[in-house]
Amino acid sequence: MKKIGSLLLVAIFAGAITLGAYKLLFENTNYTIIDSKENGTVFNTSSTPTSARGSGINEIDFTVAAENTVNAVVHVTNVTKGRSGASPWDFFYGSNDSRQRTQVGSGSGVIISSDGYIVTNNHVVAKSEQLQVTLNNNKTYTAELIGADPNTDIALLKIETEGKLPYLAFGDSDITKIGEWVLAVGNPFNLTSTVTAGIVSAKARDLGRNQSFIQTDAAVNPGNSGGALVNTNGDLVGINTAISSQTGSYVGYSFAVPSNIARKIVEDIMEYGSIQKGIMGIRPVNLKSPYAIERGINEIQGVYVSSVEEDSGAEDANLQEGDVIKMVDNIKVRKFPDLTGYLSTKRPKDVVEVTIEREGNQFTVPVTLKERQVINLPVMDLTVKNLSEKDMKNFNIKKGVKIIAVPETYRNYGLEGKVLLSVDDAEITNIEDARTLFNGITRYGKTVITMIDENGERERLIFQ
Repeated sequence: MKKIGSLLLVAIFAGAITLGAYKLLFENTNYTIIDSKENGTVFNTSSTPTSARGSGINEIDFTVAAENTVNAVVHVTNVTKGRSGASPWDFFYGSNDSRQRTQVGSGSGVIISSDGYIVTNNHVVAKSEQLQVTLNNNKTYTAELIGADPNTDIALLKIETEGKLPYLAFGDSDITKIGEWVLAVGNPFNLTSTVTAGIVSAKARDLGRNQSFIQTDAAVNPGNSGGALVNTNGDLVGINTAISSQTGSYVGYSFAVPSNIARKIVEDIMEYGSIQKGIMGIRPVNLKSPYAIERGINEIQGVYVSSVEEDSGAEDANLQEGDVIKMVDNIKVRKFPDLTGYLSTKRPKDVVEVTIEREGNQFTVPVTLKERQVINLPVMDLTVKNLSEKDMKNFNIKKGVKIIAVPETYRNYGLEGKVLLSVDDAEITNIEDARTLFNGITRYGKTVITMIDENGERERLIFQ
């Protein structure tokens, strides 16, 4: 018994020594660190135990989101007709007509309603002669193009099926966070139902088109266009639309149209038949210009107002040159795509609360958005606006568009301030007429543009 008692005592002492050594040498103690100065800052370290696996991908379950998404993502086939080169026989038989040949392109789409509405990219369905949609169960249907918006690269299709279809609900892309896990689902290289995972790398990314994209490192390749970008809950937060690569294949990042923008475009097409875009009416400064760099405007957090458009909501709200837009509603504005991305979800007559910094003071004003009044015309790059009542009175006309800015190429022609009346005798009523007519100008022919000045004198510019 004495021997057993001695062994037990030794074991207890050995355990105590081992525990004490572990506590002293290996266990990290959590401390509260206080600066020795009076009113010092207090830093509290966390005493919450962390997972042995960390907080990374091992703790995220993608399976449910992936399973729900693949059944709502479809394969879109676009059949177009192009012209092949002239045949040698054309020379002998005197034919100038080149032969038509069928071209087949493909992409992806996302079912957004049980009755067969599908959202995809405009470039996936552009110039289509025939559209076909193949579901994840390999059933193929003919699709109808309901409407499209080239500016946001969003299009809406419709298929007729026997029963209800699985679909994805739009999520709120405004609340997605940088670093959040997302899945990209589509049909790259005609490989159907492909799922890739990544994180949101950036938001409000501008690709040079004054648009706002979600950037992700989920692998996206040709054929993924129009597919779904979803969060781990399976909510649709974006429509995959672009990659930036010299090879045309994935090189580490890709871009998606935010779901809030896509949803608004779809609703406009279904309700109005056209895109309803609400315009604030401010122009930002080119942050890369010497003017912006010399004055430090390129380092400002917010949107610096370079000018305010006439007859705009911004003018009505008394926004001024030099104001810095810091916030719109509850969305922080750090750069111009933050602003344009949010406004892309709004319509004319919507009211937004705009937080302005002016001469060191911040205040918030309501701004009522209006229909677009100003555009840049293609080919000549003239900036024109719809006529106001004041313009109509000054020029004694009812139709036309006023030139308010010209590029350097035409600076010496004295065009600014005049009103465009017609292109090749086709009358211009508003900015949309002007855009359509200038789109038809070719550099290989002669175009006559008629204008009028405030003195009522008409002149013609021959463009070729």
